[in-house]
Amino acid sequence: RATILLGGIEDSEYKASKLDWWSDVYGFDFSCIRKIAMLEPLVDVVEPHMLVTDLCVFKTLDVTKCTKSDLAFEAPWTLTAHCDDWVHALTAHFDVEFAHCPQPFGFSTGPHAEYTHWKQTVFYLENPVEMRKGDVLKGTITVAPNAKNPRDLDITILYIFKDSTWSQQYRLR
Repeated sequence: RATILLGGIEDSEYKASKLDWWSDVYGFDFSCIRKIAMLEPLVDVVEPHMLVTDLCVFKTLDVTKCTKSDLAFEAPWTLTAHCDDWVHALTAHFDVEFAHCPQPFGFSTGPHAEYTHWKQTVFYLENPVEMRKGDVLKGTITVAPNAKNPRDLDITILYIFKDSTWSQQYRLR
């Protein structure tokens, strides 16, 4: 069984130095590159202290029975802040259990787990959200293979906080 989870992280330092930086590169406006950089999620290590929300399971797959069509889906998610902070990005990871083996085992690729080469996938938000402890951020995630290259994933994250709704496109290569 594979379980895919989502969480909210504070990451103002990276966002400012690697993404917002494109708006003023030594006095030049390269914001068109920023748009491309925001389109592609970052696969990197998320330190546990960066999590400012709980984790939400948004997809579970039975790896012994899932089909190609199961990998295209839309799923709701809800995150609750456990402290007062900004959510600059959402992070996704998976946990897997191999329960039908003679010696069942599993592992997590999450921020709190031992490092794996899968790391975590970070989706930077165009509109970061300032949350207070107990606030709820919710939305949907839509995942589908890219029409031109089925190894790429087209991902849409719709997120809602209080009275505001945003939608953002990503391409995971």
